[in-house]
Amino acid sequence: MTDQDCGTRNQLALQGFSLASGGELPDAQVSFRTYGSLSASGDNAVLLFTYYTGDDLSYQPWIGPGRPLDPADHFVVVVDHFGNGVSTSPSTSAGTPFPELRLGDSVRAAELVLDSLGVKDLRLVAGWSLGGMQSLEFAARYPDRVSAVYALCSAARCSPINQVFLDSVSATLTGGDATREQLDAFGRVYAGWAYCEQFFADEVYRELGYSSPADVVARWGEDHQGMHAGDLLAALKMWRAADGDLDTVGQRLGRITARTVLMPSVTDTYFTVAENALEVAWLPDGEMRPLVSPLGHIAGRPGIRAEEQDEVDACLRELLKTS
Repeated sequence: MTDQDCGTRNQLALQGFSLASGGELPDAQVSFRTYGSLSASGDNAVLLFTYYTGDDLSYQPWIGPGRPLDPADHFVVVVDHFGNGVSTSPSTSAGTPFPELRLGDSVRAAELVLDSLGVKDLRLVAGWSLGGMQSLEFAARYPDRVSAVYALCSAARCSPINQVFLDSVSATLTGGDATREQLDAFGRVYAGWAYCEQFFADEVYRELGYSSPADVVARWGEDHQGMHAGDLLAALKMWRAADGDLDTVGQRLGRITARTVLMPSVTDTYFTVAENALEVAWLPDGEMRPLVSPLGHIAGRPGIRAEEQDEVDACLRELLKTS
């Protein structure tokens, strides 16, 4: 995708934005990127939610001429969640401690973005990982606005094993003033959860440019050294807080009227096939399509691996065609 095809980034100011935790973002800014134009009939809009450590450019492999989300046909809106370092986050705020976030906060902000753009109905709401969690939350809150949902390597709740993962990585950080060594440790612990046994045993890591398991661990540490600890923790806590009991989750998913596809990776250790199997049973029009991959959770991440991107593309096209 060339620079001129990268859409347009905008910001929406939300003064005194109340949070589900009881806090407030007094001068909230929601960043979002748009591609294409809203049709006269307003029936061509697609909403994407950003994933953990991702931003509004992260879905470029899905978007472009000839891609599933072609700006010639679709008006694509990619919304940055609070805490990702682009929308209001610890790294963009000063002074008082940053308040706790919930999935619903970014979802409500996205609704306000859509309203500002004149979007009423959505052909598709989609996202990978944390982006999929927000997509399911959006469809549950605003069922009349959504025709189809695609949650890739994701789930509606943070299951017990997912909580263990998040608690283990976050234990390396003391707060927003974490050292480079702590950030390095965060990335190194994360690497062990991100992939799976097959990724290392079959040396699949070489496909992604790593020379050895030790290289994977070291480079994940290096990648995280430059990140903002406050942002990492704020978004992680938002993700971690989606830990409702199964009855509550079932009621929430039962409100989704859109056709919904859950696509878990068969080797994911924290957004698991078992969790998706529980959740799909509560969806009125839901389907689970496991993604066979040796990449663990990283399976299906936009543009990560050609054969997996082909499967993702096919599902996106199908949902858009039938929505």
